[in-house]
Amino acid sequence: MVNIELTEREKQILKCIVQNFVLTANPVGSRVISKKYQLGLSPASIRNVMADLEERGLIYHPHTSAGRIPTDLGYRIYVDLLMEEPHLTPQLKRKIDREINPEQIEDEEELLKIASRILGKISSQLALVTYPQIMKATLERIQLVILPHKILLVVLSLKGGLIKTIDLEFPIDIEQDKVDYIQNLLNERIAGLNLEEIKNTFVDRVADLKDEKTGIVRLFIDSLDKIFSEEKEIEKVHISGVKNILQVPEFSDTEHIQAVIELIEDREVILHIFERTSKLENDKVLVSIGKENVYDKLSEFSVVTTKYKFGEADGVIGMIGPRRMDYPKIIAIVGYMSKLLTNILSKKANE
Repeated sequence: MVNIELTEREKQILKCIVQNFVLTANPVGSRVISKKYQLGLSPASIRNVMADLEERGLIYHPHTSAGRIPTDLGYRIYVDLLMEEPHLTPQLKRKIDREINPEQIEDEEELLKIASRILGKISSQLALVTYPQIMKATLERIQLVILPHKILLVVLSLKGGLIKTIDLEFPIDIEQDKVDYIQNLLNERIAGLNLEEIKNTFVDRVADLKDEKTGIVRLFIDSLDKIFSEEKEIEKVHISGVKNILQVPEFSDTEHIQAVIELIEDREVILHIFERTSKLENDKVLVSIGKENVYDKLSEFSVVTTKYKFGEADGVIGMIGPRRMDYPKIIAIVGYMSKLLTNILSKKANE
């Protein structure tokens, strides 16, 4: 939280500027504040306060307008100290609940796609939902199945209901009972550990088995990065709301449209956003504004993210939009959707 002391009058004026700019996208002048907010101050008094806020770097004065616009720091003060407590209206909650009907959703992949679409639709922002990151999830059991065309299917059953499957080329003809024997040995050595622990210690845990006759343990050692990694899951980022965000005034020109397209195509930037979020405590919401974001491509955006849970694995849900964002509403939507996804996935895992 930024440590800047403001007088009550400065807080009032800054809050009015942010709220009016978010609503209208027009720079805010002293007369607008005087007429609209009934603060009991003359336009001249308001101008003096605005001059102080500008001097402190909380608002700035576009050369084409007599009004003021919040800076990144001004938005930060608003989010940390001045905005109303985020909450959803009952009508919006009902709308979200109607759109997500667990009885009609076949699997978690479909659920996450629907969640992303709903977020983009109701927020007019860019909505993103990642597949759960599974490296901290506990392995309950591993299954090995010989398939046609010399393929070994590896099935990882994780605590909480997650399943990960991997196909490995296995050019040796072998009976399923011998495969089952190795399967049982592997379960004795690695079941009950999380995938990160398994990946880091697997070679030591099977050191006495690496020369066993089937070759399966050696295949596992050679394929650790493929079997015990998130490479596949980390690419599963559902993005919705592109049409919506391109309609906001900030992104109506060619330069900013290109910025949005580049952002969507750059998965490294998106994954960085979610890596930061994965370090949050549960139920916490991360708000990054403009140049607070590490990547230059995000300097014109604000990012609001939080985690949801699927068993022991965490996924991330969030929105990206202009800095001129309705922060209380967006924070409330993201928080509510996170709890909803966690509850639905928890029930499905226990069915």
